[in-house]
Amino acid sequence: MHIVTLGEILIDMFPAEVGRPLTQVTAFHPKPGGAPANVAVAARRLGATTAYIGKVGEDIFGHQLIDVLRQEGVETRGMCIDEEARTTMAIIALPDANTAEFVFYRNPGADLQLRADELDDGLLQNTRALHIGSLSLVAEPARTATQTAVATAKEAGALISFDVNYRPSLWRSPKEALAQIEKMIPQVDLVKVNEVELALLAGDGVETAVALQAILSQGTSLCVLTRGPHGSRAQTAVGAVEVPAFPVTTVDATGCGDAFIAALLFQLTKTADWRQALVPEQLRQALRFANAVGALTAQTQGVIPALPTAVQVQNFLSQQPIST
Repeated sequence: MHIVTLGEILIDMFPAEVGRPLTQVTAFHPKPGGAPANVAVAARRLGATTAYIGKVGEDIFGHQLIDVLRQEGVETRGMCIDEEARTTMAIIALPDANTAEFVFYRNPGADLQLRADELDDGLLQNTRALHIGSLSLVAEPARTATQTAVATAKEAGALISFDVNYRPSLWRSPKEALAQIEKMIPQVDLVKVNEVELALLAGDGVETAVALQAILSQGTSLCVLTRGPHGSRAQTAVGAVEVPAFPVTTVDATGCGDAFIAALLFQLTKTADWRQALVPEQLRQALRFANAVGALTAQTQGVIPALPTAVQVQNFLSQQPIST
């Protein structure tokens, strides 16, 4: 297995209109989502073998999400069904194409009920990479399940990837979120942040290079900063690589970060030793590829419906100047 993801899977209720705040949206359309699930599908469409570990409710949406992953070719044997908690739902508004407002119906959601004794150790011990996010750290028992999965995969030699993916409304306070995120960072190899999350970790006004280096100093091998229409930056112990974004007309930026990290993991897990790809030129090419996947995803509403195939990415890149 190239990539296993673990965490939330849910129904995203996307707005019928872009340009309105949540209270003014007139209708919503249900679409499959959840960052780790998005990553599993995105990487599978690019050609990686992927599996998803998580939990859904014994309801129509839960079974729909399992079916969606199976139809996409994602291994679902690590999925569990909770007979009491419902499948999590996220209500989304897009005041503009690059900004999303979220309200989560998760009190608790089935995804937070995943227990450590329900983990599929076979998947975790036989993958080149495990990808997680912070939403499964919000509460027990999913928090312990996530920590256990990380320890199991790391002991087996997998790359551990962590998307900070900070959603303030899901935490009791920024202080609690920061404590759990900071506890996880020393246990992982790759940390992905956006500019808001980097400021949360380092404090406002801290220079980008200094903030990224502070994350690396905790034992991480690679820190990646996504900056939307301004591109991406990868920082390692030997230096930084920056790649500009591709200019596209953005319809919906939701999930572009998931598409980006899936593409980056796809590149890093092509060989058994991902550390070989941490040289500047290979990182530059990996970021360029990941930026392209993010750009293509931004041009369609919804996440999973928007994720491109490898052929679509290569066609897109073939039309771009090499200098980008």
